[in-house]
Amino acid sequence: MQADRGPLPPFRYHPDPVATGSVVAEEVVCVCCGRQRPFTYVGPVYAVEELGRRLCPWCVADGQAASLFDAQFTEVGWRVPDDVAAEVTEEVLQRTPGFAGWQQERWLHHCGDAAEFHGPVGAAELAAFPDALECVRLEVRGDGGWSAEQVEGYVQSLSKDGQPTAYLFRCRRCGAHLAYSDFV
Repeated sequence: MQADRGPLPPFRYHPDPVATGSVVAEEVVCVCCGRQRPFTYVGPVYAVEELGRRLCPWCVADGQAASLFDAQFTEVGWRVPDDVAAEVTEEVLQRTPGFAGWQQERWLHHCGDAAEFHGPVGAAELAAFPDALECVRLEVRGDGGWSAEQVEGYVQSLSKDGQPTAYLFRCRRCGAHLAYSDFV
């Protein structure tokens, strides 16, 4: 069987799923389309059967995997603001690669749209995005009434590859960077 070597399909809300680790350069015979592909989707799949590491990103992008396996690729539905169109939520759920977090992942929204996911980040990476850094600070202050010193200690402990981890997003409309943090 000849492998399809074309470029990855575009994902409006997850622009570089290889960089974020949701898609890897690993050949797969896709369980959905049956084609040999040079990339494998390795993010979460919520479906009627176990599909891990057997889907190609093309079947995620065109909705075929969601349709065939009643699959979703993220748990976005429980925190969607009222001003976000149902079609946007459907695209994130059914045609956008998800990402793995320490607990339950969540997709961020801004300006009436889903934000683009740009990957896990630690304190070093987050420092380049002051608006996203402030999102994490506000989240931590609101969750536990921590002191300023505790908040800064937590923020400085963020790790891209360990825990706690922050997850970076970018608003597609205004360009603001957003983030939340997670740990076990």
